[in-house]
Amino acid sequence: MRILIVDDEKLARERLTRMLQSMEERPHEVVGEAGNGVEAVALADQTQPDVVLLDIRMPGMDGLEAARHFTDFEEPPAVIFCTAYEEHAVEAFDLQAVGYLLKPVRRENLQAALEQARRLNKAQIAALSDTDKQRRTHISARTRRGIELIAVDDVRYFQADQKYVTVRHGTGEIIIDETLRELEEEFDDRFIRVHRNALIAGRYIEGLDRTPDGYYRIRLRDVEERIEISRRHVPNIRRFVKSL
Repeated sequence: MRILIVDDEKLARERLTRMLQSMEERPHEVVGEAGNGVEAVALADQTQPDVVLLDIRMPGMDGLEAARHFTDFEEPPAVIFCTAYEEHAVEAFDLQAVGYLLKPVRRENLQAALEQARRLNKAQIAALSDTDKQRRTHISARTRRGIELIAVDDVRYFQADQKYVTVRHGTGEIIIDETLRELEEEFDDRFIRVHRNALIAGRYIEGLDRTPDGYYRIRLRDVEERIEISRRHVPNIRRFVKSL
């Protein structure tokens, strides 16, 4: 069984590695170690583990969000959460769908969890989607380079085109299979609706331009293109620009 270990504490990762190496009756291969959620998603995409031993509380992207990004994989790995907070785990998951181990992890408990480990199924994905109410720190998408993670702080705008949404960020763009409504609900205090097909990051707004035919377009820092503002949203955007 190919296993990825994710924990922000190096000693915790080393301890799990030693446990896995001691299980002679069923050898396991540790394919990598990561210290946070961003590293975990990238490394899991590269190594394609069968199981991820995933700490919950980590700086930056935590384990809960990382597990959600795993669902974008063609074959998501099984996830066994490792946490020092039993109450946190009980509140966060449907325990019949998502497994977890309490720290300090005991060898017999780890072995039992691995015996029952299966790849993420529909029930597990639903549990992660329905119970994790924390907002994401990153947007993920599968591209020709694999899974790409874009920090939400780096997103300039979301723009819908039929059933897909383009995410414009500091160095380019990616396409995601989400709706503007879902994104607006999740990031309502960070992105402003300027059109039925566009959400703009408030932190990057510089001002408004009016075209000769009376339409308004919004200027964004570090973005050449101008995004059209629908007439119904102009008053709200004007007020926002004046407050800058």
